[in-house]
Amino acid sequence: MDFLRPAGWPEALAAKAAHPDAVPLAGGTDLMVELNFDRRRPERLLDLGRIRELYEWETSPDGVRLGASVPFRDLVGPLRARLPGLARAAHTVGSPQIRNRGSVGGNLGTASPAGDAHPALLAAGARVEAASVRGTRMIPVEDFFTGPKRNALAPDELIRAVHVDAARGPQEFAKVGTRNAMVIAVCAFAIALHPHARTVRTGIGSAAPTPLRAREAEDFLTGVLDEGGHWEHGRPVPPAAARRFAELAAAACAPLDDVRGSAAYRRHAIKVLARRTLHWTWTAHTSRTGREGDASCA
Repeated sequence: MDFLRPAGWPEALAAKAAHPDAVPLAGGTDLMVELNFDRRRPERLLDLGRIRELYEWETSPDGVRLGASVPFRDLVGPLRARLPGLARAAHTVGSPQIRNRGSVGGNLGTASPAGDAHPALLAAGARVEAASVRGTRMIPVEDFFTGPKRNALAPDELIRAVHVDAARGPQEFAKVGTRNAMVIAVCAFAIALHPHARTVRTGIGSAAPTPLRAREAEDFLTGVLDEGGHWEHGRPVPPAAARRFAELAAAACAPLDDVRGSAAYRRHAIKVLARRTLHWTWTAHTSRTGREGDASCA
């Protein structure tokens, strides 16, 4: 196995262009497991550990640019207020040691349907900055996942950064697992309220071949909130509407039976998570805006 270790970003892009089969290595929290258990044996590894810019993040009034190797630790810490949904997801990733090594860029590159960062990125409307010697392009995160553990990167491209808009409304993330920590999600759900645009976005993980948005559920809830004047007056979401939102979220799934859970259980769990996270976010929204009224939508 050849081990390529570029000292800078231009050198990394040149190496990837010369060797498209080279597998990027950053935190190694997924790749090293596959290597250790002999599930994967690539001819070349492309070690990105010496490229400091990939570990840097930048903030602006509009959002955050996360270098591909920024660890989950930073999302739980200094970036929590700007990216609350992603911070909640990051807090559920593995152990503290894994959060010190694993990154959003690595999570995206692996493209596992169960990646904890994916639902929160979908709900927030993130964009993936992909680069090669040919140039740079921005990929909406909902277009990034093309199949189980497959992504939209060209053979000569690397993930350089992830761009996430600053939260302008409440965001939540929840997942179901066989225990409370260090567990692969049986299923996961994220929701983000975007009051400035009067829209709702969602993200579902581990309940289909790829992470996905529940678009019909989003459109339904957006219509309910608009027609009922909920954004302006902070009125509670009607229980019937909350139940329908949850049903549409579950209907968006295409789960399989596996060792972690059955397809029927996953659909049921997504329905529960959708209703709960909607309640939490709407309660937070009404508290933030000072609106009165029972925010319960359970």
